[in-house]
Amino acid sequence: MTGARMTLVGRDTVIAALDTALAECAEGGARIVLAEGATGCGKSALADVAAERARAAGASVLTAVAAPEERHVALGVLRQLAHGEAGFALPLPGAPSGTDGTAGAAPARVEAMQGFCARLRELSAERPVVLVVDDIQHADGASLQYLQYLARHARTAALLTVLTGTPHAEELDPVFTTELMRQPHFTRLRLDRLTPAEVAAALAALRPQAGRGDGDGPASPVGDLHRISGGNPLLLRALVEETGTGRPPAPEVGGPYAQAVTTCLHRTGPTALAAARAAAVLGERSTPERVVRLLGGAAAATRRALAALEAAGLLETGGRADGALFRHPAAPAAVLEDTAPGVRADLHRRAARLLREDGAPATAVAGHLSAASAEPGPEPEHDSGPEAGPGPGPADVEVLLEAAEERLAQGDARVATRLLELALRAAADPHARHGIRLRLAQVAARFDPAAAERRLTALAEAHPGDAPNTEHARLLVGLLCAQGRIGEAAVLDTSGAASGSTTPGSTTPGGPAPSGAAAAFGSDLDTPGAVSERLLQGSRLAEATVAPLAQAVRSLTASDQPDRAVRWSRKLLEEAGRADAPGWVSLFGTLHAEALLRLGDLTGAHAQATAALQALPDRTGSAFHCAPTAVLIRACSAMGRFTEASRLADRQLPPRLPASLHGLAYLRARGLHRLAVNQPHAALADFLETGRLMADWGIDRPAHLPWRTDAAGALLLLGETRQAEQLVLDQLAHPDARRPWVRGLSLRLRALTGEPRRRSALLGQAVEELHRSGDRVETARAMADLGRALQHEGSPKGNTMIRNAWNLAKDSEAVALCREILPDAPLTPPVRDRAQTGGQTAAGGARLSGSEQRVATLAAQGLTNREISAKLFLTVSTVEQHLTRVYRKLRITSRGDLPMDLTPVTRTSV
Repeated sequence: MTGARMTLVGRDTVIAALDTALAECAEGGARIVLAEGATGCGKSALADVAAERARAAGASVLTAVAAPEERHVALGVLRQLAHGEAGFALPLPGAPSGTDGTAGAAPARVEAMQGFCARLRELSAERPVVLVVDDIQHADGASLQYLQYLARHARTAALLTVLTGTPHAEELDPVFTTELMRQPHFTRLRLDRLTPAEVAAALAALRPQAGRGDGDGPASPVGDLHRISGGNPLLLRALVEETGTGRPPAPEVGGPYAQAVTTCLHRTGPTALAAARAAAVLGERSTPERVVRLLGGAAAATRRALAALEAAGLLETGGRADGALFRHPAAPAAVLEDTAPGVRADLHRRAARLLREDGAPATAVAGHLSAASAEPGPEPEHDSGPEAGPGPGPADVEVLLEAAEERLAQGDARVATRLLELALRAAADPHARHGIRLRLAQVAARFDPAAAERRLTALAEAHPGDAPNTEHARLLVGLLCAQGRIGEAAVLDTSGAASGSTTPGSTTPGGPAPSGAAAAFGSDLDTPGAVSERLLQGSRLAEATVAPLAQAVRSLTASDQPDRAVRWSRKLLEEAGRADAPGWVSLFGTLHAEALLRLGDLTGAHAQATAALQALPDRTGSAFHCAPTAVLIRACSAMGRFTEASRLADRQLPPRLPASLHGLAYLRARGLHRLAVNQPHAALADFLETGRLMADWGIDRPAHLPWRTDAAGALLLLGETRQAEQLVLDQLAHPDARRPWVRGLSLRLRALTGEPRRRSALLGQAVEELHRSGDRVETARAMADLGRALQHEGSPKGNTMIRNAWNLAKDSEAVALCREILPDAPLTPPVRDRAQTGGQTAAGGARLSGSEQRVATLAAQGLTNREISAKLFLTVSTVEQHLTRVYRKLRITSRGDLPMDLTPVTRTSV
C-alpha cells in the first residue's frame, strides 16, 4: 500500500459520493462537490483519486492546485485549469485590475466569465468535464469569481467541479462557500481523522510491505499510533515510517513525525502556526484562553486557528479541562525548534507575565524567564546588573528567588543556580545583589568547592568593613567558617558575628584573637557526641545543613568515638552521591577518609581520599583540595609509599591556600612526611607555622591539630630535648589534654623527653589512652616505645610488647612503622603458614578455627579478654576457652608467646 493509498483508508464513503457525482454528471447534470478536511487528512490524495477516476470514466479533466504564495496572482488557478486546452480566452496577465484584484474592467470580466463558461459547455457537450481544484482556500479572488459564475450559469452542463479545502481556513472567503451552498447541485463532504479501527486497517494493509517492525514481532500498537497521530493520516504515515508497524512508536525531535508536524502547521496558516508556538511555550499550562491572551490581537482568529489544530489532531483540548496540549512531546519540541530564537524569547517573556497574573507557581514563571534568557543572542556580562541587556528585570527578582529556593528544596540545585544567576543580573538593589551572591556561593559548594571559594573571596574582599553586624556579614562569616577559612572570618568578625559570642579568645603575641569565629570553632569542636549524633539523625542533607552536618562529623572524629564518625560520614557520602552533588561527595568523602585515618585504617583512608579528589571538578587551585591531599600524604607516608607522598607534598601551593583549616591539615601532613623521611628541620618549620596560624586565629586546639607534639618529635631528632619537653608540657596543660587522644600523644612525647626512670610508666598510660581513643597506628607506636623501654629495664615483657606493637601496625598496614619497630620482620607471612580454609597452621598440623584465629590475633595485639569479647560479640568465658585451645594447639603458655605472623582479622567497616 503506497502512502497515498494509506491516506485514503477509511474514505470509502467519500469516494463513493464522488463516483455518484461523476455518474450524475455523465447523465447531463452539473455537480459541485466540496471535500473539507483538516491539514494532513488526505484532501490532496482525494483530489488525485477524483481526477484518476474521471479520466478512467472518459471525462475531460482540468486540474489546479492553489498555493498561498500565488494567492495574489489574478486568475492563477483558472489559468492552471485552462492550461493545454484550446478555446479558452482569458484576460492577459498584465490587463488592468479592478478594486477586488481580478483582471480587467467590470464589463470585460463578465464577458470573460461568459466566454469561459461557454467554452466549458462546448467541451461538456462532447464528454463530461471535471474540474479539480485542490486547496481552494488559497485560490485568488478572480478565480473564485469565475467558479461562482460557473456554479450559477452551468447547471445544465455535464460539468463536475471537485474542490478540496480546510473548514477552518484563515483565507477562504465565506461568501464563496455560501454561494456554493445555495446551489441545489452542491454536495459537502467531510474528511475526518481516522478512527482506531481505521488505523488498525491501515497497519494491517501495510505490514506485509513494512521494512521494519514486522515478522514475528509484537502486535502493532494501534492505540499508541492513534493517540500520537490523532488519527491524522499524514502524521500516522510519518510515525510508521519512523518506528515501523510492530513496536511502540517513539518519535524523536527531527524525525519524520516531527517534520510532518511542522509541515502541517505551516500548511494550516500563519495564525495556526503562531497558536501552536504559543501552546508549545506554555507547555502543560496551555489552555485556549491562555493562548489567546498570549498572542493578543484578534481573539476570533486565534480560536479558529486552535480549532484547525484540533481538527488536524495536532492539539487535543478535551483530555483536560480547558487544556490545549500536544499529543506527544516530540511535537512541541519540533514547533519550538522551528521557531526563531527571538520569537521564542519573546513568547517566554510574555508567558512569564501571563502566568504570574494567573498566580502560577514561582517555578513555572521562573522557568519561562530562564528559557527567555537562554536564547542565543548578545549575552550580558556576568553579574553586571539589570542594565546589561534584555532578560528578567528588577520586578522578576522576587519570583526568581522564590523559584530557586523551591528548586533547592526539590534537590535540583543546577536549575536553582541558574535562577539565582538570573536574579543577580536582574537585581538593582545592592543589598539584594549581595545577598544573592552569598546564596550562590553557598549553593556552588554542592558542585564545585573551588567555585564556592572564588565567590566568597570576591565577597570577602568587597565586604564593607564598617558594617560587620549586618545579617549578610554574619552569613558571610559563617560561610567562610564552613569552608575552613577561619583567618578570613576572624578578620571580618571582630565582634562575634559568627556565633553571637563576645567571650574573648586566646591571646597571641599580637594581641587578643577575634572571638566570634574562634568561639564558633571551639564550640563546634566541643559539641558532645550525643548532641552531634542527634543532629546527624534528625537532619537531611541540604545547602542549609551541609555545614553543621560536616562539623558534627568532625566533632565525632575528634571525640573518643571516631568510629561513629566513620559510620555517619559514610551515610552522608552516600546521600551526597544520590543528590548528584560532586562537591558534597568530595566533602564527605574527605571526612570519611579523615575518620578512617584517625582509626588507623590507612588503606581505607587512602582509597576514600583518592575518590574525594577525583570527585572535584577542579582538582587544584582551591583550599579544599588540600584536605583530601593531606589525608593521602599521611596515609602514603605511614604505608611506606614515600615516593607518592613526596609527589603530593612537594606541590607548589598558591600563597592563599594555607589560610584555612584545610591548609593547616596540609601543612601538618607535609611536616609528618618530612619527619618520616628524616627532614626534621623542614618538618619543624611546617609544625611551627601551623601553630602560629592557629594561635593567630584563636583556634589553638590540639584536639584538632596537635602541632606541639608534632614539633616536639622533630626537635627530638634535632637533639633539642629541652624545647621539645616544654612544648609537650604546654600541650599537657591545655584543656584538650583531657581527651584520650591528645593525652596519649602528649604522654608518649613526655616519656621520651622526660626522665628515663618514669618512661615506662608514662608510656603505659599513653598506650592506654591511645587505645581508648581508637587510633591503632599511634597505639602501636606507643606500644613499640613501651616495649623498648621495658627491654631497657630488662623486663621480659618488652619483647612481647614489641611483637604486639608490630602486629598492630601490620594490621593497620603501617609499613613504615613496622620497619621501624622490627626492621627484619617479614611483612607478608609465607603462604605455607596459612590454611587454605583461612585457619592458622599449628604445630603437628593442627589448625586454628576461624573463631580461634580471630581471638588469638586480637590477643596478640594486646587486647584484654573483655575487650575481645566486646569486639567479637562473644562472652568472656568463650574468649577464655578459645585462648586455651589456641595455647594448646600452638604449644605455648601465655599471650606473650603468640606468634607475630598470625593472619590478621579482616576488619569490618563500622
